[in-house]
Amino acid sequence: MDNHTYNYPSDCTPLTNCKSARKPAGSTVVNMGTAGKKPPSDYLVWSLCNTLYVNFCCLGFMALIYSIKARDQKTQGNLQLAQECSDKAKWYNILAAGWNLLVPLLVVVLLVLLLVHLGTSQGSFDFFGEDGFQSFMKLFSSVH
Repeated sequence: MDNHTYNYPSDCTPLTNCKSARKPAGSTVVNMGTAGKKPPSDYLVWSLCNTLYVNFCCLGFMALIYSIKARDQKTQGNLQLAQECSDKAKWYNILAAGWNLLVPLLVVVLLVLLLVHLGTSQGSFDFFGEDGFQSFMKLFSSVH
């Protein structure tokens, strides 16, 4: 049958149902989630720095894992799980950064204490008693 010869009923149009069956146009609501709320941070750069530096007990690596999870959940639109992963990444980063600052600080303190102790001992290394160092060295220099 030819399209030109076919007569449509007056209340129907091609490619649609009859006009009487169509619903009147209404409003469409699109839920955009939390429009005013800022998405959670993923702390990825901080986690990378903590992973590459000292990384005691893999705290920096754990922070990196949770940072990546937070970023993935944020891109998928799951902001609640992204916030949970972001919080965990933040706390692992705090622990790792605390350790990363503590180790050099302890080394500096121990070095200063060692220098102060050596400065107050006036160069005496009398660990083995009087003439103990010379007798100790004789053990290694004499041939039996």
